[in-house]
Amino acid sequence: MIKAIIIDDEQHCIDTLAIKLQEYCPEIKLLQSCRSAKAGIEAIEKSDPDIVFLDIEMPVMNGFQMLEQFANISFAVIFTTSFDQYAIKAIRFSALDYLLKPVDPKELITAVHKVESQKQRPLQEQYNMLFNHTHQKAGAYNKIAIPITQGFEFITCSDIIFCEADDNYTHFQLKDKKKITATRTLKDVEEQLQDFSHFLRVHYSYIVNMNEVSRYVRGEGGYLVMSDGTSVNVSRRRKDELLKWL
Repeated sequence: MIKAIIIDDEQHCIDTLAIKLQEYCPEIKLLQSCRSAKAGIEAIEKSDPDIVFLDIEMPVMNGFQMLEQFANISFAVIFTTSFDQYAIKAIRFSALDYLLKPVDPKELITAVHKVESQKQRPLQEQYNMLFNHTHQKAGAYNKIAIPITQGFEFITCSDIIFCEADDNYTHFQLKDKKKITATRTLKDVEEQLQDFSHFLRVHYSYIVNMNEVSRYVRGEGGYLVMSDGTSVNVSRRRKDELLKWL
């Protein structure tokens, strides 16, 4: 069984999530639900949960501020939030998980499965990255966290040449000729990179760093020659978007 706590200031959100966990995620044992960050801290210290479902927007102390109270975060966190573009952006950069309210059962199952399949809990550096983003510290947005089979890699975005899909994995080709395989789909990676204007999805299998494009060769869709000499196909339906960028 996976021990869990829900922290949300709205009782109807707690009740709804608890019902969905019971129905769709029977492996979850709900230990407690709390309606404030302060009560949540006490419950976590007392119960040592595996997962905390944490609402971001709470009065007095929000979810991010609550996490900053822990010197060591030993549990997995799945954030729950109504659409908050800035908060979601910070979470994506840090490769942490979130659910939009109202919570979709399929997304809930996927998020819980990710926690189950992780060989290790998120690193403190991921949370530090999250806190940096929420405090708008200078230079906070130059790196993203990439989940790999052994844990996580932290990549400076300007070092990425292109990303290539491989079923449920994504290969990152970097400037130093290093190749990193992320345990995320290209769609997940696209969401992570969407706030960097120089990354463009040019094919169902490729996202490229437009700053690393050496040449575009015309054709039905055509192809790009990247700075490392790799040729990357451009799909017909994404050709117009590429040409607008160029």
